[in-house]
Amino acid sequence: MQNSKKDIRALTKDQLRDFFVSKGDKAFRGNQVYEWLWGKACYSFEDMTNLSKQTRQLLDENFVINHIRVDQMQRSSDGTIKNAVQLHDGLIVESVLIPTPSRTTACVSSQVGCSLDCKFCATAKLKRMRNLNPDEIYDQVVAIDNESRLYFDRPLSNIVFMGMGEPLMNFNNVLLAIDKITDPEGLGMSPKRITVSTSGVPKMIRKLADDQVKFKLAVSLHSAIDEVRTSIMPFNATFPLKDLREALEYWYQKTKSRITYEYVVWKGINDRQKDVDALVQFCKFAPSKVNLIEYNPIGDQMFEQAEESAIQMYQTNLQRNNITVTVRRSRGKDIDAACGQLANKTA
Repeated sequence: MQNSKKDIRALTKDQLRDFFVSKGDKAFRGNQVYEWLWGKACYSFEDMTNLSKQTRQLLDENFVINHIRVDQMQRSSDGTIKNAVQLHDGLIVESVLIPTPSRTTACVSSQVGCSLDCKFCATAKLKRMRNLNPDEIYDQVVAIDNESRLYFDRPLSNIVFMGMGEPLMNFNNVLLAIDKITDPEGLGMSPKRITVSTSGVPKMIRKLADDQVKFKLAVSLHSAIDEVRTSIMPFNATFPLKDLREALEYWYQKTKSRITYEYVVWKGINDRQKDVDALVQFCKFAPSKVNLIEYNPIGDQMFEQAEESAIQMYQTNLQRNNITVTVRRSRGKDIDAACGQLANKTA
């Protein structure tokens, strides 16, 4: 049966070379196949045209390519594109292309559902079904790059791991995917154009620092007061702000890379002066910037966008303390593609 075959993209280049040697062929054949799989994102052995028919048949007998398929694509009035991506086992994740005049950004998923329990996020209402494999993450990027070239006449410029799932709960596969995305033999993207966004898993942030990763780190913070953060992000009881702060201090000591905090302000939850003061204090231990993000409703009456005066209060206080702050207006809300809205409504 086909599904009993090994997914060829789980093999390293050396393992591909060894496979061909074991079959009495030349090792360089593995290099050719590797280039087709990763450099050219080829999904069919039949399309590997510089291989003999016999070699393609050998690959087909031994392996399968479990590639994704864009099951449904929606386009927003602001140009944002949302893909419902079908995986080889029939499960669905979502990814988003976000265009601006100067760049196109891919927002990719790392899990089917999510491991965490943030109350304001639609994805968190889905149980985590499984982690995505490196190739499934890679394929989302390839699909969005193709759409960027087709609809906006330019290649993809940036990648953010802000789709479905908590990337640091799928640590190994996310890093393997980024290795392939940044590899000159893969997509060749600069790691400086990649941001991994986490809700804050201290142990894994430390591991990122120890690995000396070159991509950027963003933290979905939303409150610098433990009681408030735990009320909207219950896992904070397990990973409190003290532990998160110590891990982020370690990150900065190791990488000298500025930290970005993603922060939504809600009415009656974190829109008081003391919330602002706590955030200012939290930002001071390492160079950072704050993205104040517009709230995107998910049908939960507990959460309501704060008044504009509260947003202004945050801006004023952060700027006064020499902390870079940007207000981000959401894109793709009309197709449920905005931050926190990915929940497979199209599935």
